[in-house]
Amino acid sequence: MNLKSLKLGLFTGVFALVALSANAQQKQAEHSNANVRMGQKALLDGDFKNAESYLTKALPEEGKDPDVLYMLGYSQFQNGDYKKSAETFGKVVALNPKNANALYFKAKANNTLAIQANRVSAANKEQLLRVAIEDYSKAIAITPTDSKFYQNRAIANRDLGILIGTAGTPNYNKAMATDAYNNAIKDYEKVLSFDSSKKDIQTEVKKAKVYRDNLK
Repeated sequence: MNLKSLKLGLFTGVFALVALSANAQQKQAEHSNANVRMGQKALLDGDFKNAESYLTKALPEEGKDPDVLYMLGYSQFQNGDYKKSAETFGKVVALNPKNANALYFKAKANNTLAIQANRVSAANKEQLLRVAIEDYSKAIAITPTDSKFYQNRAIANRDLGILIGTAGTPNYNKAMATDAYNNAIKDYEKVLSFDSSKKDIQTEVKKAKVYRDNLK
C-alpha cells in the first residue's frame, strides 16, 4: 500500500471521527464509563496509544456499543495493530452492517496486513486481499458515490494481481491475475469519472495495464 493511499485513509478517518465525536460529545456527560470518556479525549487529542488503552479497558462492558468499538478500531489502526483493528471493525459491522466507514477501515487493515506481513503464507495473503475487496464492495453498495472506496478497491485488486500473477509463487494463476488487474483498471477509471484531472490515478491505470500485459 503506498503512502498516498494510506494518507487518503487517514483523511477519511478524520472526517468519520468528526461525525462520531459530535454524537459522542452529546453523550459524554451522561456516559457512566470513565474509560470511554478518557479514551475519546485521548483519541481526539491524537494520542492513539492511550486511546487504545482506555477503550480496551472499557470492554467487555461497552462491547455492544458500535461508537466505542469504532473509536477502538481506529486507534488500533493508527497504532499499526492492523489485525486487531480488522477484528474490531468487524465487530462494528456485525452491530451495524450499513457502516460504510467501518467496512472501509476493516478492508484497509486487511489489505495492509496482506502487504506488510512477512510470516503470512501466500494463501493467507490472498484470502486477506479477497476479504478486503469484498468489504470495499459492500461499502460501495452502501455509498456508491464515494470515490475513495473505488480507489482503494482498485489498490486491493492490483495487490492481488501482483500476488497471484508472479510466476513461481505457490498461488500463481495468470487468468485470475488478469481479472484482478482488469478490475483494478475499471475501478481506477471509475475514480477518474469523478475527477478526470487526477494525474496519479491516470498513472495507476497505465501501470495496471502494463502489469496485466506483461503477465507470463
